[in-house]
Amino acid sequence: MRDRSAPADVRQNRILAALPEADRERVRRNLQPVFIVAGKTLYQPGVQLDYAYFPATAIVADEYVTADGASAEVAIVGSEGIVGIALFMGGGSRPNRAIVQASGWAYRLQHHHLHEEFARAGALQHLLLLYTQALLTLTAQTAICNRHHTIDQQLCRWLLLSLDRSSSSVLTTTHEHIANMLGVRREGVTEAAGKLQRLGLVRNSRGRITVVDRAGLETRSCECYRVVKQEYDRLLPDVTTGDR
Repeated sequence: MRDRSAPADVRQNRILAALPEADRERVRRNLQPVFIVAGKTLYQPGVQLDYAYFPATAIVADEYVTADGASAEVAIVGSEGIVGIALFMGGGSRPNRAIVQASGWAYRLQHHHLHEEFARAGALQHLLLLYTQALLTLTAQTAICNRHHTIDQQLCRWLLLSLDRSSSSVLTTTHEHIANMLGVRREGVTEAAGKLQRLGLVRNSRGRITVVDRAGLETRSCECYRVVKQEYDRLLPDVTTGDR
């Protein structure tokens, strides 16, 4: 269970932490800490966005849903980023949905306050554009990975990305949830997770996966995780969650 005590410092989000002090203090006055619960939908497809979210301890997944109800994750956002880039990119809405993957705290900013900050063309605008470029890399690499790599490799990538955005080595999730995120059958995830456990890399229990050997996961993962991590590190050296 994640700590439900309100975050004391907006610097728990790496974008906000990277702002110059004066800019951060100005933005902070309009931020609202909110505890968001796993499974909560923050945005629905095609609906006008009212808030952007800067996760602190929460993790949010971007999902695309097909007409027949199938879904797959295209990106994951934690304390390194922001949910709601359509608000400053000019779209105002998005074709995918954002759903909370792990309960925790986030900082909510109303759309007009974000527009005002972005229009200043200062440090926040610069960071948000760099973050968007990194996010595009994550989205593209996810598409490549889901098409060309094994379920074992996809699972390692997903676990590592989730671990980077978590304050714990224990991930609260189910095989069914991971299968939905990867767009594969649950049985395939269960088999892959069992293999990782037999290798001593993770421990599986009901509703949670404990990462025991992160280095081993990185070795078994495809290049997709490394490509994404390197791009986040390159573009956002003061923001990335990879330095753990």
